[in-house]
Amino acid sequence: MKPARSSGVLLHPTALPGPHGIGSFGAEARAFVDFLAAAGQSIWQILPLGPTGFGDSPYNALSAQAGNPLLVDLPTLAAWGDLDPAEAADLGDAPGRVDFAAAHRVKEELLARAAGNFLARADAARQAAFAAYCRDQAAWLDDYALFAALRREFGGQSWQEWPISLRQRDPATLATWRNRLAGEIAAERYRQFAFAVQWAELKAYANRRRVRIFGDLPIFVALDSADVWANQRLFRLDAAGRPTVVAGVPPDYFSANGQRWGNPLYRWEIHRAEGFAWWLQRFHAELQRCDLVRVDHFRGFQACWSIPATEPTAVHGQWEETPGRALFLALRAVCPEPPIVAEDLGIITPEVEALRTEFGFPGMKILQFAFDSGPDNPYLPHNFAADCVVYTGTHDNATTLGWWQGLTAGQRGRIAAYLGTNHPAIPADLIRLALASVARMCILPCQDLLGLDDAARFNRPGEGGGNWNWRLCPGQLTAELAGHLRGLTETYNRLPADI
Repeated sequence: MKPARSSGVLLHPTALPGPHGIGSFGAEARAFVDFLAAAGQSIWQILPLGPTGFGDSPYNALSAQAGNPLLVDLPTLAAWGDLDPAEAADLGDAPGRVDFAAAHRVKEELLARAAGNFLARADAARQAAFAAYCRDQAAWLDDYALFAALRREFGGQSWQEWPISLRQRDPATLATWRNRLAGEIAAERYRQFAFAVQWAELKAYANRRRVRIFGDLPIFVALDSADVWANQRLFRLDAAGRPTVVAGVPPDYFSANGQRWGNPLYRWEIHRAEGFAWWLQRFHAELQRCDLVRVDHFRGFQACWSIPATEPTAVHGQWEETPGRALFLALRAVCPEPPIVAEDLGIITPEVEALRTEFGFPGMKILQFAFDSGPDNPYLPHNFAADCVVYTGTHDNATTLGWWQGLTAGQRGRIAAYLGTNHPAIPADLIRLALASVARMCILPCQDLLGLDDAARFNRPGEGGGNWNWRLCPGQLTAELAGHLRGLTETYNRLPADI
């Protein structure tokens, strides 16, 4: 049976309002779920939830399976008895911006204090739940907790700058450091436990309100991550632990030098020999955390752009085939119908399309891409197949109003002709076009619902700073907006079936 038509909103939890400089899993997250439910929306799309490294990008995480402790809600920790309520008070944040510096400075100190309180005085039931969590997640948690404690010990240095015995994971050296940093390792485990409990409670709340969580699984992991440090055999590294080739995309219309992302590429032959165990663990964790998952850079599961690590740009790379079909067969053996959406944007070949089609993964359609060529443009709604997810734009795009403001008069005229009006109301008309399309799922960036210009843009790919910091102001998501969106959603038959 094909899923019913549905719609939802894209908003990363860091962008929620609330105390301590950054969004969290507390009262404001539940208020957002309530807004979605009131607006007839059945999906909350988020970005990766991992602990962020350089640049605070959710796509540059220190672990592929850990959660970002900065998302832990401190008032909830106070309610648990792990913090004094006065310590969890509001910082008086400036509205509209994530203050990463304040979040790191204040929340990390208070999380450490909460960990100490919990470890010293939590009751037997909570201690038992914590011990069970640590046992269940040991396959990744033990390495991550040690990695995070070591990274803090060495002042945030990349693991590639650590002493050689640690870089090469000498067993005696690891044992020594585990003993030396035992308290900090226990605190790291507590942070992950608190994240997991709060996220599970938030997800359960959303599901009770008929809202599904739509997560995001990046294909690559960061070089400076617990995953690479703990599993060096799985990555194309030299004897010193440095990558020999890195990921990116080739030059195209938008970039003469392409994009050199710098993530290490996989030793796929080792993954295949190990039955893709590392990948299956990642998919299992993400599908436990979310109801459906977007697989980022899906085309990399057919072939990826391999750039020699010595090259400063992506120009001198080459396509290398990858065993994505074997991986997805292994996944299907343990999860017959994985709820996956393929991020199939960029240079898509017939081989990539065949891979997506074979496994029945819906692809993505972006309306901002629809009007730069003729009537056969695959992003125009009249060319959609129903089995896709339509967006006005994504987290990597300009806001739709910002995109519109940057167009020429001729481009605007072509869009007006398609919309059938001489005076388009943007982004409202593109939102209506997305909801009206045959795409079974429609996702609207929160900034577009609010009609915001490019000052609210979330990410500018290729720019190293100033990203990921847009944030909702309290009160922006009004009952009036919820009612308007609900009316559109009902008109285009996207309300949850049981409403």
